[in-house]
Amino acid sequence: MLAPFIWMILTALKAPNEVATFTWLPKDFLWGNFVEAMSIAPFLNYFRNSLFIAVGETAVTLVLCTMAGYALAKLPIRGSKYLLNYFIVLLMIPFQIILVPLFLIVKGIPLFGGNDIFGMGGTGWLNSWWGLIIPLAAGPMYTFLSRQFYVSLPSELADAARMDGVGEFGIFTRIMTPLIKPALITIVVFQIEAAWNAFLWPLMITNTDEIRPLQLGLAIFSQNPMNVQWPYLMAGTALAALPMIVLFVFAQKRFVEGMANSGLKG
Repeated sequence: MLAPFIWMILTALKAPNEVATFTWLPKDFLWGNFVEAMSIAPFLNYFRNSLFIAVGETAVTLVLCTMAGYALAKLPIRGSKYLLNYFIVLLMIPFQIILVPLFLIVKGIPLFGGNDIFGMGGTGWLNSWWGLIIPLAAGPMYTFLSRQFYVSLPSELADAARMDGVGEFGIFTRIMTPLIKPALITIVVFQIEAAWNAFLWPLMITNTDEIRPLQLGLAIFSQNPMNVQWPYLMAGTALAALPMIVLFVFAQKRFVEGMANSGLKG
């Protein structure tokens, strides 16, 4: 597992003429490649875009999935078991299957991108922040994970709060949700990682560098196989992987706890 990362770092430190032949260690460690890579391609712009998308998707996911999970776990909703089964079925559907229908929905958003009220005549959310953030937020896995944690909490806490006059939204935000921090951290880690590494969906709906995320920018940077500057590409790839490694290191304890406890109660 470590070999590709080691090779990536060592390649990033080589001179361009060293890449043509196989060598593990570079003759000179060119740390300046990391700085020069930032000027060869708009990597800083890609980083900014990926960060904005990751934060936006995660914020929407935390709000919607925790609310849905709480409703499925603690509110007397008719047919809640069938809704839960629906979310479980959605976990089994590959993203590629819904890719084309999702594209058509995003393209037909009314009153956006030149569309009329019927979603015709324009591009909708294509090549926009809305199209990059909203469709991939609030995945079924995060709703299921939130629901499992809320189910494990004693209902007596909510009942006592209701007797004290606390509303349902207050119970959700002030009493129940602070008790599922491992689940929240797990959702944050998963969603940020998914948004940061997204490639296929941004490839379909973006056509300018202004909003392209990092992974797509790296691929476009290397689209000409005869003129790829491998040291700079590996430097950019290493910098792209670094935030996810740091995130996991700092959130590892809560993340592992959240995954271990997600199936305690059905």
